[in-house]
Amino acid sequence: MSHESTTMPSGVRVVTETMSDVRSVALGMWLAVGSRDEVGDQVGCSHFLEHLLFKGTSRRDARTIAEELDAVGGEMNAFTSKEMTCFHARVLDRDLPLAFDVLADMVVDARNTEPDVEAEREVVLSELDIHHDTPDDLVHTDFTESVLGSHPLAVETLGSIEGIRAMRRDTIHDYYLERYRPEELVVAAAGNVTHDEVVRLADTLLGDLGRPGSGRPARRRPERFGERDVRVRHRPTEQAHVVLGVPGLDHQDEDRWALRVLMTLLGGSMSSRLFQEIRELRGLAYTTYGYAASWTDGGLVGAYAGTTPGKLDEVLGLLRGELDRVADDVSAAEVERAKGAMTGGTVLGLEDTGSRMARLGQQVVTDTPVVTVDEALARVEAVDLDAVRAVARRVLRRPRDLAVVGPFDPNEADRFRDAVG
Repeated sequence: MSHESTTMPSGVRVVTETMSDVRSVALGMWLAVGSRDEVGDQVGCSHFLEHLLFKGTSRRDARTIAEELDAVGGEMNAFTSKEMTCFHARVLDRDLPLAFDVLADMVVDARNTEPDVEAEREVVLSELDIHHDTPDDLVHTDFTESVLGSHPLAVETLGSIEGIRAMRRDTIHDYYLERYRPEELVVAAAGNVTHDEVVRLADTLLGDLGRPGSGRPARRRPERFGERDVRVRHRPTEQAHVVLGVPGLDHQDEDRWALRVLMTLLGGSMSSRLFQEIRELRGLAYTTYGYAASWTDGGLVGAYAGTTPGKLDEVLGLLRGELDRVADDVSAAEVERAKGAMTGGTVLGLEDTGSRMARLGQQVVTDTPVVTVDEALARVEAVDLDAVRAVARRVLRRPRDLAVVGPFDPNEADRFRDAVG
């Protein structure tokens, strides 16, 4: 399987992968618009807009949008992240024109009316309440702020309760008209479809979105990474949640393949170091893992655990110990086991049209050269012990930051400072 791509005269980019042995198509409309692009009273706009586009256009109301896809057994959803917004659908191959028409209508002709804004405001506020009631989510928000400081990448994608309450309809609609432009849009499709068909639909149903391109605004790079920041947020919880980590790599860094192998063996599976040491051997946590997040111009690496408050210092010592020594004592057997886990997981995760479409869309919308599955597997296979040790020394020995959420006073930050020393 290989992909084809076309850049339309309007600036819209189309990328497809044909899977002729299936009867479905996954379609995504990816916009290079996310929470990092918001300033001032726009904070939270990208996610708010994701909700509002389902509320209706001049041709369809919210009920019609839902019923048209339901009538053919289709699935439709959306998500917003720090660097992108995606509206996606999965339908039988024969229903691709319908799915394309519905998604294109939403992207091109959203009404964003005052009544819809007021109704959806309560839904977004409910999401924020859920986030603030979920300490194992909240700790990652705090950790990201610890690493990135005041940069827009650090801001919670949902926005803030105060900001969403105050957000005006005109602010949202102006943001939509300003940012939902053809040069920001990628159409990705995978399944039993031809590239020419998707290009034709894009030409007919999208055109220039009625908003001719004006060039993509430049994004501000992070100016500050990791300064041994410690953040403690009080929550009267039965568990303490902690993330200890460092600035990571951007998603085009050549060392990213070795970093992925490193994070898999460190905390990405049941056989990983963190899981075996903290959960299996010592029984200190139900959940512990390591992860790497990356963006166009930065990233972070974190090690997470949730434990009883009285065991937090012990768990922090173990997290710090693994980050300290992995570069020196990681073994060839660990590297090979992690590579096998990644290879199997990659292939199993890409056996459906939705995963294939998402992989293409994410790469193109972030201006990352498309790497095929076979190429990705080859890059993973090429990672050796020396490469893993080198990236561990490069990344994990950077100044660390720490976030803690649990039954602690924020003034207790100094108690945990040894973990970032």
